[in-house]
Amino acid sequence: MVQKKYEARNFFWLWLIFGLAGLFLGLGGYTGYASRAWTYVSDEPAVCTNCHVMGPYYQSWHASSHAVKATCNDCHVPQDKLARKWAFKATDGLYHAAVFALGAEPQVIRAREGTKEVLQENCLRCHAPLVTELVKMSPDYEAVRRGDNKACWDCHRDIAHTRLSSISSVEYGSLPLPASPVPAWLESMLKKSK
Repeated sequence: MVQKKYEARNFFWLWLIFGLAGLFLGLGGYTGYASRAWTYVSDEPAVCTNCHVMGPYYQSWHASSHAVKATCNDCHVPQDKLARKWAFKATDGLYHAAVFALGAEPQVIRAREGTKEVLQENCLRCHAPLVTELVKMSPDYEAVRRGDNKACWDCHRDIAHTRLSSISSVEYGSLPLPASPVPAWLESMLKKSK
């Protein structure tokens, strides 16, 4: 009798552990699927519009001269080391996901300090010949923080997102809408039931 209680108790904890693990994996998998998490590994600019608050920023980039040669990641993600690129993309993406999930996005989205450093590096990476010869600008963002130098966007305020790019600045813009997260087999079943 004592042996059976002991086995039943172990069996209960085993079910509880597997149940919680299944719940965690199931909800995590569904969250990844519904948020299209796999799309964020690409460099496709339309991926940014998965979050509706990025619509005006996508539109202002799309209408700019940068749309011809540069994707969002070309400017907003480090390009020097692969490990740094993916670490930055992961941490920045998780930050944005948390802000969006909590409904805490500001009316006007502006780059954080770490992103500003990356933006400056990438401006100078593409425009180095022009900048170093004509302006004698240092690629060191620390100089901008100290006040010894200017950031590129101090003069070029309208590149590539314009000054008026806020959540409510583009009233009737057209965006590439993401595909429905509902699987095709479920959608066909729902249509049949109507």
